[in-house]
Amino acid sequence: MAGLFESAASGGAAIPLDEFEASILRSLEVQMLELIGPPPGGEHEDPLAALFAEGPSTPPEDPALLRLFPDAYGGPGAAEDPQAVEMASEFRRYTELDLRARKREDALAVVRALDGLGGEGGVVAVAAGDCPRWLGALNDLRLTLGSRLEVTEEDDDGLYDLPESDPRKPLVIAYLWLGAMQESLLEAMAG
Repeated sequence: MAGLFESAASGGAAIPLDEFEASILRSLEVQMLELIGPPPGGEHEDPLAALFAEGPSTPPEDPALLRLFPDAYGGPGAAEDPQAVEMASEFRRYTELDLRARKREDALAVVRALDGLGGEGGVVAVAAGDCPRWLGALNDLRLTLGSRLEVTEEDDDGLYDLPESDPRKPLVIAYLWLGAMQESLLEAMAG
């Protein structure tokens, strides 16, 4: 996989993707949407009620979701500190729904752009205002894959040494590709 971002004259970025790359990226983003879940109350929820909706007060059990929606007051000993647990619960209750909505919109922006290729390869032009959405969506994918692969800073280099027969190899390749895409998008946004 070699699709990487380049600066575009409009201040945005562009990424050439072959049909296979576009399909993989779209599939990963659709899986991200499934992981995040639908909006509470469906897509046609009363906007006024949505302003007052409360999210969950407990952290998700899935390690990938916990990585995407971490506790606000974590750190050493936080789980044993009743005040920290209560503050984290309150913070989660009032912020997680908005955070999920933003992550959902980021993933949808990528899916819609890829759908614009019509199932074929091509160049995806990302407007300057949409670059942060793409960056967020790529970051969420990478965090999720990293969680599934149980990547730590200490063993990040070990990912390059996996034998071809290792069943994690396709996920590792996607994880590394997403990291390269993130880096190239940051460079395109800066330059």
